[in-house]
Amino acid sequence: MAILINLEHICDAAVKVAKPFEIGNVGTGERRIIDILGGEISGPRFSGKILPGGADFQIIRANGFTILEARYAIEANDGSLVYVENNGVRFGPPEVMAKIKRSEPVDPALVYFKSVIRFETAAPHLSWMMESIFVCSGARRPDAVELSIYRLV
Repeated sequence: MAILINLEHICDAAVKVAKPFEIGNVGTGERRIIDILGGEISGPRFSGKILPGGADFQIIRANGFTILEARYAIEANDGSLVYVENNGVRFGPPEVMAKIKRSEPVDPALVYFKSVIRFETAAPHLSWMMESIFVCSGARRPDAVELSIYRLV
Protein backbone atom coordinates (compact mmCIF):
# COMPACT_ATOMS: atom_id res chain seq x y z
CA MET A 1 0.00 0.00 0.00
CA ALA A 2 1.45 3.34 -1.01
CA ILE A 3 0.84 6.34 1.22
CA LEU A 4 1.00 9.51 -0.82
CA ILE A 5 3.14 12.52 -0.08
CA ASN A 6 2.11 15.94 -1.27
CA LEU A 7 4.22 19.07 -1.47
CA GLU A 8 3.15 22.51 -0.30
CA HIS A 9 5.20 25.35 -1.77
CA ILE A 10 6.41 27.51 1.14
CA CYS A 11 8.79 29.99 -0.47
CA ASP A 12 11.64 30.63 -2.85
CA ALA A 13 15.06 31.87 -1.79
CA ALA A 14 17.75 33.78 -3.63
CA VAL A 15 20.92 33.40 -1.55
CA LYS A 16 23.83 35.70 -2.42
CA VAL A 17 27.17 33.95 -2.01
CA ALA A 18 30.83 34.97 -2.02
CA LYS A 19 33.56 33.41 -4.09
CA PRO A 20 34.40 29.96 -2.65
CA PHE A 21 37.66 29.42 -0.84
CA GLU A 22 39.37 26.07 -1.05
CA ILE A 23 40.71 24.26 1.99
CA GLY A 24 42.03 21.44 -0.21
CA ASN A 25 41.73 17.66 -0.28
CA VAL A 26 40.87 16.50 3.23
CA GLY A 27 40.74 12.80 2.38
CA THR A 28 37.00 12.61 1.71
CA GLY A 29 37.17 15.17 -1.09
CA GLU A 30 37.89 18.83 -1.74
CA ARG A 31 36.68 20.98 1.16
CA ARG A 32 35.24 24.38 0.18
CA ILE A 33 33.61 27.08 2.24
CA ILE A 34 31.32 29.64 0.66
CA ASP A 35 30.25 32.65 2.73
CA ILE A 36 26.60 33.66 2.58
CA LEU A 37 26.31 37.39 1.96
CA GLY A 38 22.54 37.80 2.28
CA GLY A 39 19.50 37.36 0.11
CA GLU A 40 15.73 37.31 -0.12
CA ILE A 41 12.97 34.84 0.74
CA SER A 42 9.49 35.22 -0.73
CA GLY A 43 6.50 32.97 -0.96
CA PRO A 44 2.95 32.13 0.00
CA ARG A 45 3.79 31.04 3.57
CA PHE A 46 7.05 32.77 4.47
CA SER A 47 8.99 35.87 3.41
CA GLY A 48 12.00 37.75 4.70
CA LYS A 49 15.67 38.39 4.16
CA ILE A 50 18.69 36.14 4.53
CA LEU A 51 21.16 37.67 6.92
CA PRO A 52 24.87 37.81 6.11
CA GLY A 53 27.21 35.68 8.20
CA GLY A 54 26.30 32.11 7.34
CA ALA A 55 28.21 29.73 5.11
CA ASP A 56 27.93 26.62 2.95
CA PHE A 57 30.47 23.95 3.85
CA GLN A 58 31.05 21.60 0.92
CA ILE A 59 32.88 18.39 0.14
CA ILE A 60 33.43 17.75 -3.57
CA ARG A 61 34.33 14.14 -4.36
CA ALA A 62 36.62 13.21 -7.25
CA ASN A 63 33.64 12.53 -9.55
CA GLY A 64 32.12 15.95 -8.78
CA PHE A 65 29.40 14.67 -6.42
CA THR A 66 29.02 17.48 -3.87
CA ILE A 67 27.79 17.27 -0.29
CA LEU A 68 26.29 20.58 0.85
CA GLU A 69 25.88 21.78 4.44
CA ALA A 70 24.60 25.36 4.67
CA ARG A 71 23.96 27.21 7.95
CA TYR A 72 22.47 30.70 8.06
CA ALA A 73 19.74 32.91 9.54
CA ILE A 74 16.65 34.56 8.14
CA GLU A 75 14.88 37.65 9.40
CA ALA A 76 11.18 37.29 8.58
CA ASN A 77 9.29 40.34 7.35
CA ASP A 78 7.85 40.79 10.86
CA GLY A 79 11.35 40.80 12.43
CA SER A 80 11.27 37.22 13.74
CA LEU A 81 14.54 35.31 13.43
CA VAL A 82 14.84 31.81 11.99
CA TYR A 83 17.92 29.57 12.01
CA VAL A 84 18.38 27.35 8.95
CA GLU A 85 20.27 24.09 8.41
CA ASN A 86 20.17 22.96 4.80
CA ASN A 87 21.82 19.62 3.94
CA GLY A 88 21.85 18.29 0.43
CA VAL A 89 23.64 17.00 -2.62
CA ARG A 90 24.50 18.32 -6.05
CA PHE A 91 25.62 16.19 -9.00
CA GLY A 92 25.72 16.27 -12.77
CA PRO A 93 27.91 15.52 -15.78
CA PRO A 94 31.64 16.11 -15.12
CA GLU A 95 31.91 19.11 -17.45
CA VAL A 96 28.91 20.78 -15.78
CA MET A 97 30.24 20.13 -12.27
CA ALA A 98 33.61 21.60 -13.32
CA LYS A 99 31.83 24.77 -14.47
CA ILE A 100 30.01 25.06 -11.13
CA LYS A 101 33.32 24.66 -9.28
CA ARG A 102 34.71 27.55 -11.36
CA SER A 103 31.58 29.65 -10.57
CA GLU A 104 30.49 29.64 -14.22
CA PRO A 105 26.83 29.62 -15.36
CA VAL A 106 25.22 26.23 -15.98
CA ASP A 107 21.79 25.02 -17.06
CA PRO A 108 20.05 23.92 -13.81
CA ALA A 109 18.25 21.16 -15.75
CA LEU A 110 21.61 19.37 -16.07
CA VAL A 111 22.21 19.21 -12.30
CA TYR A 112 20.58 17.15 -9.57
CA PHE A 113 20.47 19.63 -6.66
CA LYS A 114 18.19 18.57 -3.80
CA SER A 115 18.26 19.09 -0.04
CA VAL A 116 16.44 18.76 3.25
CA ILE A 117 16.02 21.97 5.18
CA ARG A 118 15.40 22.35 8.92
CA PHE A 119 14.24 25.50 10.68
CA GLU A 120 14.53 26.67 14.30
CA THR A 121 12.80 29.73 15.73
CA ALA A 122 11.61 31.16 19.03
CA ALA A 123 8.70 32.93 17.31
CA PRO A 124 5.46 31.18 18.38
CA HIS A 125 3.62 32.04 15.15
CA LEU A 126 6.37 30.32 13.13
CA SER A 127 6.53 27.15 15.27
CA TRP A 128 4.88 25.27 12.36
CA MET A 129 8.28 25.50 10.65
CA MET A 130 9.76 23.20 13.30
CA GLU A 131 6.93 20.67 13.05
CA SER A 132 7.27 19.45 9.47
CA ILE A 133 9.80 18.12 6.99
CA PHE A 134 10.93 20.48 4.25
CA VAL A 135 12.71 19.70 0.98
CA CYS A 136 14.35 21.97 -1.58
CA SER A 137 15.25 21.95 -5.20
CA GLY A 138 18.11 24.25 -6.09
CA ALA A 139 20.07 25.94 -8.83
CA ARG A 140 23.62 27.32 -8.56
CA ARG A 141 24.33 30.63 -10.24
CA PRO A 142 27.80 32.27 -10.40
CA ASP A 143 27.07 34.52 -7.40
CA ALA A 144 23.90 33.04 -5.92
CA VAL A 145 21.96 29.92 -5.05
CA GLU A 146 18.26 29.73 -5.86
CA LEU A 147 16.06 27.42 -3.79
CA SER A 148 12.41 26.39 -4.03
CA ILE A 149 11.30 25.19 -0.59
CA TYR A 150 8.40 22.79 -0.01
CA ARG A 151 6.76 21.25 3.05
CA LEU A 152 5.88 17.56 2.90
CA VAL A 153 2.16 17.14 3.66
